[in-house]
Amino acid sequence: MTSFGANLIGHTLKAATVGAILMLSATASQAQSAGPFAGFDGSWRGSGTVSLSDGSSQQIRCRATYNVVGGTALKQSLRCASDSYKFELSSDVKSQGGQVTGTWGEASRNIFGNLQGSAGGGQIDVFVEAAGFAANLTLTTKGNKQLVSISSKGQIRDVSINMIRS
Repeated sequence: MTSFGANLIGHTLKAATVGAILMLSATASQAQSAGPFAGFDGSWRGSGTVSLSDGSSQQIRCRATYNVVGGTALKQSLRCASDSYKFELSSDVKSQGGQVTGTWGEASRNIFGNLQGSAGGGQIDVFVEAAGFAANLTLTTKGNKQLVSISSKGQIRDVSINMIRS
C-alpha cells in the first residue's frame, strides 16, 4: 500500500507540474497576443517593389523574422533582394503605453540609428533616422498577411512589400 501511495503522489505531482507549465505557457501566449506587437511573431516571406532615387524600380523578394518578447519588445529582421539590389534591416524596439522606441540598422550599407512611433491594433508606424538618412516605416498585419511600406527621400524612395506568414 505504501508503494501505491508513493506512486500516486508522484504521478499527482508530475501532473500538477505539467498543468502549471501549460498554464504559464498559455498566460505568456495570451500576454504576447494581446500586446502592441500582437500578430507579428514568426517568419514571413513575400515580394514587392522598391523605387530608387534615379526613378527606376525593381521587383524584390523578402523574408522577415519577428521575435516578440514579453508582449512589449520586438526584434525584427527584414532582408530583401532583387537581381541587382538588396537591403538588410534589423530593429530592436520596445513599447510602453503604445509608444515605440528603439534602434535599427541596415547592414549592407552600415547605417544605424534610432526610431520612434506607435504600435497597436496590428500596425506599427515609426520614423527611423540616422546620420544622413530618415524614413517612415509602416507594418500592417492582418491574420497571415502583412504589408510593409517604407518611404524616404534617400536612395530608396518607396518600398512596398506584401508578405505572408511562412
